[in-house]
Amino acid sequence: KPVSASSCAPVAAWVATVLLSWAVLGPFLGYLIEGYDSSQLGKVPLVLLLVCVLGSVAGTVAWARKLRNRQTESTASPQRRVLLGSLGTASGLAATLGAAIAPNSRWYSTTVKNIFLPSPSYKADRYHSDWEGTQIAAYRRLGRTEAMVSDISIGTGSSSGGRMTPAIAREAIERGMNYFDTAPDYSETGSETVLAEAMKGYREQIFLATKFCTTSGHLGPGTSVRDYMAAVEGSLQRLQTDYVDLVHIHSCNTVERLMDENVHEAFDRLRDQGKAKFLGVSTHTPDLEPVARAAIESDRFDVLMLAYHHGAWPSLQAIIDEAAANDIGVVAMKTLRGGLHQGLDWSRDEADSFTQASLKWVLANPSVSCLVISLWERAQLDEFFFASGQVPTREDFALLDRYAELTQATHCRPHCGICLDSCPENLAIADVLRHKNYYESFGAQKEAMRLYAQLEPKADACLSCPAPCAGACPYEIPIAEHTRAADRLLRLA
Repeated sequence: KPVSASSCAPVAAWVATVLLSWAVLGPFLGYLIEGYDSSQLGKVPLVLLLVCVLGSVAGTVAWARKLRNRQTESTASPQRRVLLGSLGTASGLAATLGAAIAPNSRWYSTTVKNIFLPSPSYKADRYHSDWEGTQIAAYRRLGRTEAMVSDISIGTGSSSGGRMTPAIAREAIERGMNYFDTAPDYSETGSETVLAEAMKGYREQIFLATKFCTTSGHLGPGTSVRDYMAAVEGSLQRLQTDYVDLVHIHSCNTVERLMDENVHEAFDRLRDQGKAKFLGVSTHTPDLEPVARAAIESDRFDVLMLAYHHGAWPSLQAIIDEAAANDIGVVAMKTLRGGLHQGLDWSRDEADSFTQASLKWVLANPSVSCLVISLWERAQLDEFFFASGQVPTREDFALLDRYAELTQATHCRPHCGICLDSCPENLAIADVLRHKNYYESFGAQKEAMRLYAQLEPKADACLSCPAPCAGACPYEIPIAEHTRAADRLLRLA
């Protein structure tokens, strides 16, 4: 029997309603999720949608009331009409709601799933009972500062994604950790405010390091003495302390910035005022080597914080030894060589053993004073502190060699920079890939996106670029593939 016009009308009404929901309610929900002020969003389209929904429901009810029994041509039973009417209405409403949700699905797959529900990717999948309650077992002299610092210490940088809490930081102190590294631009000052709370009652036990930078980023050469000092004084206010033990020139990539006479005058004034005790430089940049050597030769710096891990380029060892010979303390960072171990094609035992093997390898170098690593969970305290005072085994060395082999074409060496001259857009390739790694491997998605937003130019320049960087990486990393993926990943628009 041909389908009657009365049967088609409700279907057509619901199709129109679903399409309108997709076109109107979907964007409206997206604006609300993004945080728009709802009072600033137009309501007319929503009223139109509501009219369509009510019309579709009314049409469905009318259709159900006119249903007839196909065999007898008599009116269908009341129960059957109610059931079919309810099913039709429920299906239409579900489709309408689904059409509004569908355009916003990435808010779950990209944002909720990866930002609000992240799991720390570089801690072990399985917890070992002998890790529970581990304490710092060894302390080392931090060069000419004469401070004895815990061999495993805490950095509160971008890879922690702002998830460090005062309770975890305080527990670390109670377990013997006594060195904190922070900066004004870590988690938009969140790192400093967390440490301020954690250090209450413990300040004199802590060796506290911060950076010459603002909440928005680094201070360049030529910055006034006043502005350099104001940056540190801002940190003191947020840290709720009268002094910091160490101030680094932050992520330094040029000798010009390293030796800017204004930053040195600012430090001298801060030291004379009792607001800072020692001067350092942190670097994990392409020009790490000339910057580190200039710092050593200047004899102005008390501490170097360097990217150092198993497989680091050969001359780095000589730099570390030279620093130690000049009684300059060496703090190691980036010790997990990208922290890619949970995503590799190897056994769970290998993945779970990698972090401790990495930490033990770094600490096997007597010229290293301590290492800093980001953490934000009690289980990580247990796992990481278990490596304190230990030495690497033959199995640890074999595991690290295996990791190096598996990540050869994946891990971007932050101190390399060989590819940079091949980029016509002057893209900070290492920074782009580092932020991508924060997002994918460290669960620091919000921080990775924030840092990426500050880069200029961004990796969207790679989308139409013929990729002259291809083949420039000595480790055969497909640069353009990674930078394009980073742009897609780190932009939420």
